[in-house]
Amino acid sequence: MGLKIFKVIWFFSLVTILGVFMYVYASLPEAVTVSGGSKFISLTKESLFYIVLAILALTNASVFAVSRILPERDHDLKAWFYGLIACANLFFVVGLCFIALLNSSEKFDYPRIGGIIYGSLILLIGWAIAWPVYRIAQRIIGKEVV
Repeated sequence: MGLKIFKVIWFFSLVTILGVFMYVYASLPEAVTVSGGSKFISLTKESLFYIVLAILALTNASVFAVSRILPERDHDLKAWFYGLIACANLFFVVGLCFIALLNSSEKFDYPRIGGIIYGSLILLIGWAIAWPVYRIAQRIIGKEVV
């Protein structure tokens, strides 16, 4: 049951990231600033499109690879991996929105978005650490931990 729920969450995160990606791409200027601060990294709109598309394709295609590699009975690991990729998609949504905000002509206090960026990164790292902690707790207790 948990595997089906995480598959649905992953699918909706995939649809969301693709929608946000198309919206952000349409709103970007031809010369896109990716990094602010003391150094500015500028890319063309098309190169950013293909870089982000490749990252999203590899990340989300790994779900299919892992589901084919793992045995059918290992539903917990598959559910965790679907959740991990959904968290990665959330991080990509936040990152793309920040790039769109950075390249807009609006006045914005950029440090205010830092909490959202760091929050999504902490969620991603926390989810990645959760599986080894779950397995160690299973071995110590010797039974189901959930």
